[in-house]
Amino acid sequence: MAKITPLSGFPEFLPEQRWVERAVTDTLAATFELHGFANIETRAVEPLDQLLRKGDTSKEVYLLRRLQEESAEGHAGMGLHFDLTVPFARYVLENAGKLEFPFRRFQIQKVWRGERPQEGRFREFTQADIDIVGRDVLPFHHDIEVTRVMVDALTRLDFLPAFRLQVNNRKLIQGFYAGLGIEQPDEVMRLVDKLDKVPAEKVHALLLAEAGIDAATADRVLQLATIQSGDDSFVDAVRALGVEHELLDEGLDELAALVRGCADLVSDRVAVVADLSIARGLDYYTGTVFETRLAGYESLGSICSGGRYDALASDGRSTYPGVGISLGVSRVLVPLISKGLVSASRAVPSAVLVALVDEESRADANAVAHALRTRGVACEVAPSASKFGKQIRTAERRGIPFVWFAQADGTHQVKDIRSGDQVEADPATWTPPANDLRPTITSAENQ
Repeated sequence: MAKITPLSGFPEFLPEQRWVERAVTDTLAATFELHGFANIETRAVEPLDQLLRKGDTSKEVYLLRRLQEESAEGHAGMGLHFDLTVPFARYVLENAGKLEFPFRRFQIQKVWRGERPQEGRFREFTQADIDIVGRDVLPFHHDIEVTRVMVDALTRLDFLPAFRLQVNNRKLIQGFYAGLGIEQPDEVMRLVDKLDKVPAEKVHALLLAEAGIDAATADRVLQLATIQSGDDSFVDAVRALGVEHELLDEGLDELAALVRGCADLVSDRVAVVADLSIARGLDYYTGTVFETRLAGYESLGSICSGGRYDALASDGRSTYPGVGISLGVSRVLVPLISKGLVSASRAVPSAVLVALVDEESRADANAVAHALRTRGVACEVAPSASKFGKQIRTAERRGIPFVWFAQADGTHQVKDIRSGDQVEADPATWTPPANDLRPTITSAENQ
C-alpha cells in the first residue's frame, strides 16, 4: 500500500482537537440562538453563474464533475460554494414566500476555496455566519445588532486572546472618492484593501498604475485610509480633509452610530475601532464592512468579516437587503490547536471507566454504566478484565478521571485517579464534579 500523506489545505483533527471545535461551534450556536437567530443549512453546490456573479472569485471555485463527464465544458455547471453568503441569498429567494422578514439566520457549515494553503487559509474549512435580511428595506440598526451579536459570541470563547473589531462604511469611502472625482471607486477600494499586506508606498504606486488616478488624489485616498479611532472622533478627522459629498455624509453618520452603539462592549479583551482602510474585497457590500483581528495573531489576517449588502438578492419584484458577519472557525482554531495553545482536558467524553473484576461480571458493569448514563454521565466499561492497575492505566491513557469498582459486599467505590482519593458511591445517585462531567477547553495560559 502506498504511503499516506496529508492533503494540504484540508485540515483534520484528532478526537480531543475535534472536541474543541465542537465546543466552539456549540457555543456559537447557543449564543446566536440567544439573540433569536434560526439555524439553516444550505446545499454544498451552487450553479456557476450564481457563484461567479459577485466578486473576484473565479479562481477559487472548485468545479463539480463526474469522472465520465461528457459535457462540452467538462463539468456539470456547478461548483462548491466558497462562502455562505451567496448560497444564503439564493435560499432567501427560493423560500421568500415561507419566511418572515426580517429573517435572522445563523449557519455553521463547511465551505471550499481553491486558494494556496497557508497559515489560517485552507481549501476546506468551517465558517459560522449570521445575517439579518429584510424585504425591500432593512433599518440600519440591524448593522449595530449583528456587530453586537458577534462580539458577544467571540467574548464567550474565553480562550481567545484579545480581539479588535475594525469597522468602516463603503458609503463613506465611495462618497469621499466621488468628492475627489474618482471614476473607478471599486478598483481604488480593491487596492486600498491591500494595506494590511502591502506597504503604503506600494499601494500608492498601484493606485497610479492600475486605478489611473494622479499622485495628489492617491495621497488623499491614503490620508483617508490612515484614519482610525475607537470613538466617533474620526468624523472630524475626515471633515478636516475638506472633501464634501452627500454619500460621504451618510456613511459618516452610519459609522459613527455603529461605533457609539457598541461602546459599552469595549473591554480589555474587546476593541471596536473605526478603521477607514477597511474596504473588503467582495463587491456586494454597500455600507457597513467588518474585519476582526486577534492580538498576537495578526498574521492570520481577518478572522471575522462581513458587512451590509443592499442588492445581493432580488427576484425582480422585491429586493432583499441584508447585513451579516462571518467567523472563520477553522482559521482561528487550526493554528491555535496545531501550536498546542488550545486543547481539550481529555481525548474522550467518558468521565468514568467501570472496572471489571472478571469477564463474568461484565453484565453487572454494564448495569452500572447504564445507571450512570441515564443521568448524563458519559462512561465506558473496561475493555478487558486485566489487573486493576492495568485498567487504571487504561483510564490514564484515555484521560478518564474516574474509575468505578464494584466491591465483593455489593457496595461500590469510585476513585479519582488524579488525586488518588477513593470514596463509596451509589451508581443511582453519584455524579462527578461539574468540571469533570464533560471535557473542557484548556489554553496555554490556564494550563
